[in-house]
Amino acid sequence: MQDYEKLGAFYLGRTLADDEQAAATVLYDSADLTTHAVIIGMTGSGKTGLGVSLIEEAALDSVPVIAIDPKGDLGNLMLSFPDLAAADFEPWVDARVAAGQGMSPTDYARDQAQRWQAGLAEWGQDGERIRRLRQAAAFGIFTPGSRAGTPLSVLGSFEAPPAMLRGDREAFADRIQATATSILTLLGVDADPITSRAHVLIANLLQHHWEAGRSLDLAGLIAAVQNPPMRRIGVMDVDAIYPQADRFALAMQMNNLLASPGFAAWTEGVPLSAQGLLYTATGKPRVSIVSIAHLSDSQRMFFVTLLLSELIAWMRTQPGTGSLRAILYMDELFGYMPPTANPPSKALFLTLLKQARAFGLGVVLSTQNPMDLDYKGLSNTGTWFIGRLQTERDQARVLDGLAGAGDGGGPFDRQRMSRVLSGLGKRTFLLHNVHESQPVVFASRWAMSYLAGPLTREQIQRLTAALSPPLSTETLRPAGPSAAPASGRAHPDVADAGRGPPVLAPGIDALYAPASSVSGTALIYYPRIVGAAQVFYINKTFKVDTQRTFLLGVEIDDGPLALDWPQAEPLAMTLADLAARPCPGAGFADLAAPAHDPANYRHWASAFKTWLRQSCGLTLYRSRDYRLTSSADESEAEFRVRVHQVARQARDQAVGKLRDRYDRQLADLQTRLAAAEAEIAAETAQTNQKTVESVVSIGSALLGAFLGRKAVSATNARRIGTAARGVGAIAQQRRDLAEARADAADIRARIEAAGQDFDAEVAALAPLPGPEGLALETVIVRAKSSDITVQAVALLWLPHVRAPDGRMRPDWPQT
Repeated sequence: MQDYEKLGAFYLGRTLADDEQAAATVLYDSADLTTHAVIIGMTGSGKTGLGVSLIEEAALDSVPVIAIDPKGDLGNLMLSFPDLAAADFEPWVDARVAAGQGMSPTDYARDQAQRWQAGLAEWGQDGERIRRLRQAAAFGIFTPGSRAGTPLSVLGSFEAPPAMLRGDREAFADRIQATATSILTLLGVDADPITSRAHVLIANLLQHHWEAGRSLDLAGLIAAVQNPPMRRIGVMDVDAIYPQADRFALAMQMNNLLASPGFAAWTEGVPLSAQGLLYTATGKPRVSIVSIAHLSDSQRMFFVTLLLSELIAWMRTQPGTGSLRAILYMDELFGYMPPTANPPSKALFLTLLKQARAFGLGVVLSTQNPMDLDYKGLSNTGTWFIGRLQTERDQARVLDGLAGAGDGGGPFDRQRMSRVLSGLGKRTFLLHNVHESQPVVFASRWAMSYLAGPLTREQIQRLTAALSPPLSTETLRPAGPSAAPASGRAHPDVADAGRGPPVLAPGIDALYAPASSVSGTALIYYPRIVGAAQVFYINKTFKVDTQRTFLLGVEIDDGPLALDWPQAEPLAMTLADLAARPCPGAGFADLAAPAHDPANYRHWASAFKTWLRQSCGLTLYRSRDYRLTSSADESEAEFRVRVHQVARQARDQAVGKLRDRYDRQLADLQTRLAAAEAEIAAETAQTNQKTVESVVSIGSALLGAFLGRKAVSATNARRIGTAARGVGAIAQQRRDLAEARADAADIRARIEAAGQDFDAEVAALAPLPGPEGLALETVIVRAKSSDITVQAVALLWLPHVRAPDGRMRPDWPQT
């Protein structure tokens, strides 16, 4: 294993000393990213490469990432080639650059492949590490408002927030404000929450529907603007605040958006969901590159505001943690958090910087324009990566920000920092981390992904088409109405479908699903049997006490069984939504003979209750390793993510305990080493002094004998004897010095051994698999018969209308 492969540590590069690359590896503790980071550097500083490397390290550590990409550079994360073959590079090289180098695209691709292989080798990386990167996370490019990548449905539905978020009044209010602001920003309407009538109206409409748990689409919002469901806003009438004629004008603006040629792209694809962008349906971490380079400025602001609002809502439903749970990366912050103006995105970024730490969400903001940052907001940022800057003005602005961020190890030394920033070259950065004692200058490592530059629309299409299975079908539920269940599949034509309802025997109840079509549309009802029940699941062992409501439709056969409850499918309605009378003028299809016998309904009700007890148990998931069991409302993927976060936190705590123990041991050894080195200095000084004194003494004695009488006098003899004894003292002093040096060498060896022991103990910790690799057991909690209440088993008529292709399609609510 390479020396940089450490648990919970991101390999970012190597330190520099005297402009020469040193051997010290720069490992960034992933938990430090919960206090957020900012990357600043001019064009050509290597800022994008550093950001790509950081995201690669997060993916290798099973940390999901949402990367907002305004320029198109982050799509390069999709260009990782484990085989490092020239053929893999060739589709992505720029033919114009190749021509400028006097090469064909094929030759240039071969050159790039060799360059990448050599660059990776220089930094101790290879194709195997790239392969592990691709296996560790699901990579994909999402393109809101475009079909180039995987589309994100943003305007298809303004989905009601979950009950947990609605219960948090502050979070719920923030979600309403952000959604209203983003809608009006897209329309080019003044979006001030206090002074804008349009903002006040839309916010109140969203609140009215969301508090009832109802979602809205744009068409429904337009209708609500024209005819608000509430009479008052605050203490004043709606018409007094916003007259009908003015509301009609706003509705027309919204309708023009709905009718615009590009609107459909905003409603297609997977729904905008933080959970879905962070994890696949199986709980595998994602690296979701959200490309917005193709959008206009207003559209970018609209989308970023919605995305940040969604992420904040998701964040507040997560349990607190001290470990890194996920990363939000913004590649170019220009215009989204300026120092003076207040665009809709600014308040949301500030909220994330202040609150996301508690939930383990790390925010990484990157920019080449230091002058367009709100440094008061960035005072909540614990890590700064600063590359080469354009001007002295930029440098001064960054130094102001660093001074506000603190220095971790002591007072901020502005002059020293200024000298360091002035000497930075390409791909070299000052790493200022408040969790470390002092900043370091380092060269960023070679990115594993091929840095081809901004991707074109066609390249994004090619990358998305190559995903197997496609993201839109593999991971997230489709936006808008769900696929029609079997009970709503197309029916053959019925010749006499225009007749009235059949006559039913006494004791048979008939119910009618509400029709979605406008008045006057010819409806045809097709029969089903509906089963409605309320089921309580209670289990003390697994701490379950919850209820489920079932409303299921099942087809009627003419055979001996007549009903097959296992084939029943859920209906997106409640029993209260079903009417006792049909729509006037509707036609009815034939009713199978078993549905005319009242006794069958009693038999079907008994079979329904038995089926619910035997086959509709509540599925829970259990992790024996971490002694955790899923909650009743938690999906397998959500539980896997939760267990993985607990495992990550346990790992980080284990590493932290080891680090604390070794830090104490190291501090003791460093103290002893300092004492030993001080003793060496003292012994060296004494030895030098004794040597000089002895030499002078012997020299004086011999000189006195030589210049005096021919025979050596008694006095000179005593002097020579004294000098000789001084020589013996020198020898002893030198032995003391050697012992001091040996002690110091022994302490250094023990420090080195302690570091090796620490690395060995960390390496011995069990590796952390991704969420999809965790071992889980399935637990089925079944309801007792006494806890099942069958509310109804009745005849249900489902409305259908004829589609342009002549087939019948469902016309009842599907979501």
